[in-house]
Amino acid sequence: MKNVDTIAVLDFGGQYAHLIANRIRRLGVFTEIHSPTASVKELEGVKGIVYSGGPSSVYEKDAPDFNPEILSIPVPKLGICYGHQLIATQLGGEVTPGKVKEYGIAALEIKEQNHPLLEGIPQKSPMWMSHGDMVSKTPEGYKVIATTKDCETAAVAYDEKQIYGIQFHPEVTHSQFGSKLLSNFIKICKCSASWNMKSYLPLITERIKNQVQDKNVFLLVSGGVDSTVAFVLLNKILGPSRVQGLHIDNGMMRLDESQKVLEFLDAHGMKNLIVNDASEDFLQALKGITAPEEKRKRIGATFLQVKDREMSRLKLDPSQWMIAQGTIYPDTIESGGTKNADLIKTHHNRVKEVLDLMESGLLLEPLADLYKDEVRLLGEELGIPHNLVWRHPFPGPGLGVRLLCTDGTHALPKKEDVDGLIPYLKEHGVEGYLLPIQSVGVQGDGRTYAQPFLITSKNLDWKGCELFSTELANRFKAINRIVKEIGADSSEEPVLIEQLPTRAAFDSLRKFDHICTEFLQEHDLYEKIWQMPVVQTPLQINQKPCIVMRPVNSSEAMTANFAEIDFNLLEKLWLSLKEAGAGALWYDVTHKPPGTIEWE
Repeated sequence: MKNVDTIAVLDFGGQYAHLIANRIRRLGVFTEIHSPTASVKELEGVKGIVYSGGPSSVYEKDAPDFNPEILSIPVPKLGICYGHQLIATQLGGEVTPGKVKEYGIAALEIKEQNHPLLEGIPQKSPMWMSHGDMVSKTPEGYKVIATTKDCETAAVAYDEKQIYGIQFHPEVTHSQFGSKLLSNFIKICKCSASWNMKSYLPLITERIKNQVQDKNVFLLVSGGVDSTVAFVLLNKILGPSRVQGLHIDNGMMRLDESQKVLEFLDAHGMKNLIVNDASEDFLQALKGITAPEEKRKRIGATFLQVKDREMSRLKLDPSQWMIAQGTIYPDTIESGGTKNADLIKTHHNRVKEVLDLMESGLLLEPLADLYKDEVRLLGEELGIPHNLVWRHPFPGPGLGVRLLCTDGTHALPKKEDVDGLIPYLKEHGVEGYLLPIQSVGVQGDGRTYAQPFLITSKNLDWKGCELFSTELANRFKAINRIVKEIGADSSEEPVLIEQLPTRAAFDSLRKFDHICTEFLQEHDLYEKIWQMPVVQTPLQINQKPCIVMRPVNSSEAMTANFAEIDFNLLEKLWLSLKEAGAGALWYDVTHKPPGTIEWE
């Protein structure tokens, strides 16, 4: 952005690459995302450069390409995780697999507290790790300024060249003093904090006008925060005569969701929105489908088929209309949408049909560079009412990604992936067992598809759950998610059944989801919790479904902490769910990472 101090972030494909940019923006400094192969000219004028993390190993044959000349640009540089390892190897250091793979909180011990990068950070600080490799030999000129129990080069500095490297992730909210470290780096770069949503609005306005030119815009409005902000933004910039909104009821919405969407927007002057009940189309497309990735792809394709049919009904010339959607950056990066990114899950707005529109220049995504917290700030800047801006995020596929589908076949872990589990449980005095199902997770910047572990012990408080959950997911490859039993209709282990995406199954989940939402609202928790997916598993106790609640707190969706709700209140919720026909209530106590927010 012109006349604003800028820090460049080189994207090596990590799940946290754009989170770095987001965190720095929140500190008031504009960031730009660049390919690691960018030319020196492309980076001209930046005041600092961050090398992001990534899913690869620097010594692998297919490690991401980069421009080595960037290292010679005379501005401060910060390497994070993979970026730290890459810079070290460029300067003559060595990177090898670590003796221990660190995923989760690690205690950072600062060796040089007066160092500018670590100024104001306590000598012992919790920082988030997500790596398997480490710098085992530092280059000449380096000094170690912080360590952890399992990583001797957790933070290094080459002060003469203003090059810094850290193995942990300061951009992740779990890193308690991560923002302070990034603020210190901003200070080293001599940047002024002058960027905010107010200053961003003119930029995004110019971009939209340049991209749309003389065309009109047809926007798919799910009714969530992102699409609502996109709809209001486009109406403001282009005018309602050039914008047509379409809300598609896919049969997987929350209770009365579609009607509420229409009422919300209509009450605030958005008359250019139509609603189409296409639930039968989606149910037919999903018939018999159990694989989560295939579900997502079919849902995404069906959205576009319904869009085409509606445009034809309205007699709109496709050549005169751009298709718009409220895509935000996590949708892109988790879909493997950057060159080096690993596929975590295909978002419905990143299926092949959408990518084809993008390739042809007919796709408009006004919010694609923003995170959820920035979208909300933009919404407030646009004057959107509070109750719209602060609604809980709800995925485009809706309950389609919260109904776990299976043909009834047990998911069994490899023996070597759970070796030592029983002795470990006995050692820690924890009771529980692996569930015979799988869910999506993210570890080491890559996708995992592994098993949840159910804690049946009654004596673990939230802190105990957090510590146990982190340890368990780090230690055992077969596990990427941990849930705690709140209540069950029987002490017997649940039975796996066939569960398919049918109207009856979605109606069942919709009922339980509504009870949980009302619970949050009744106890003044709705705005204290960022999001709470409710999942219906293909497991039953006494022929009643086992339900998972997944309350999390986050700001940008790339990372999240499980939220803590009073156990006495949860007992009341369990009784309500039991009365409604639930066989068990389980509480997800997994942070993201290693567990994604949605279960799949």
